[in-house]
Amino acid sequence: MTSHRLADFIGDNMASILQAWEDFARTIEPPALTMDDEALRDHARAMLQVFAADLATSQTDAERDAKSQGLGRRDNGATAAEAHAEARLLSGYTAVQLVSEYRALRSSVLTLWGPATQGDQQQNMADMIRFNEAVDQALAESVARYERLVKESQNMFMAILGHDLRNPLGTLTTGASFVMQANDIAPKYVLVATRMFNSGKRMSKLINDLIDFTRTHLGRGIPIRPRTGCIAAVCEEVVGELRTFHPERSIDLHAPAGIEAVFDDGRIAQMLSNLIGNAIQYGSVGAPVKVGVAEDTGDVVISVNNLGPAIPPEKLACIFDPLVRIAVGTGSDDAERTSLGIGLFISREIVKAHGGTMCVESNAEQGTTFRVTMPRGLAAQQRRRALDKPRAPG
Repeated sequence: MTSHRLADFIGDNMASILQAWEDFARTIEPPALTMDDEALRDHARAMLQVFAADLATSQTDAERDAKSQGLGRRDNGATAAEAHAEARLLSGYTAVQLVSEYRALRSSVLTLWGPATQGDQQQNMADMIRFNEAVDQALAESVARYERLVKESQNMFMAILGHDLRNPLGTLTTGASFVMQANDIAPKYVLVATRMFNSGKRMSKLINDLIDFTRTHLGRGIPIRPRTGCIAAVCEEVVGELRTFHPERSIDLHAPAGIEAVFDDGRIAQMLSNLIGNAIQYGSVGAPVKVGVAEDTGDVVISVNNLGPAIPPEKLACIFDPLVRIAVGTGSDDAERTSLGIGLFISREIVKAHGGTMCVESNAEQGTTFRVTMPRGLAAQQRRRALDKPRAPG
């Protein structure tokens, strides 16, 4: 081998570099052992060509720093590193195996180039630094694409699982309901059927929450079917159901009649049930849960308050994040075990789908208050949703 600038060396010794990298790739089990030479080299050649082209162009200090963080300039469409990540995921590679390939590719180039370097050592060092920056950029792109695809596949799996569980669960709850209404069987069997029915209803809520959660992470958001209705009537219905389910707790409702708005009554009922249920779970047993509805210059404001220990500021900051529970020393252990920790997240997404906002305040004197503010009219909801919609990355 003769002395080369690194960019020229990569182009002139592509076959040797790919062979050294392929030898390493074949040590990764199990996928590599079942793949042919073409599959093993699928995108390595394209990435090496990108590295060589990068070495041959000048760059500023800012561009160098950006590249080291995986934020370098790129053309439209998937890069070779992103395409490589997708192919490796489909082949069964783990993230650790994917990263190890880049380590091997880096080593293959530098090990072969080392004995061939002569002359200007400062220039050689600059080439090596530029090469490592290019590899870091490709590695960051590859890992980011791999992680995104894994999350998408997991969310899709959970959505399909939740959807497919609905039918058999519906059959079980319907059967339990039928047994509960029978008059010609022993009371002990009716009691068992009642427990089965209640458990089935809790499972149904968990499944619905899971499906809503995966919808938001698949980019579809919470679907709503808005129509004009009385918001107070929905609040009264939800409060009535929860009073029946929790006869030991006091739930006070202040909702003036005649407050009409455009909303999805089923989704708003779901949101209210989550907030009131949360207040019952974490509020003081001897204090009432207070639910209020009011008008405010074209908006509907719904508040749910419970007395009890204040939520610590560090938990308050992430209270709407998924898979976060806000236990502060009160509440039902059983409720904790049967909660996915996504109720508040879904409630906020329902409000956002109506063009509204949800906030929370908590202190020792006034307890914890969740406040929902959403526009009454459909046009205002659409405008606010458009303003809140995140912009697509450039």
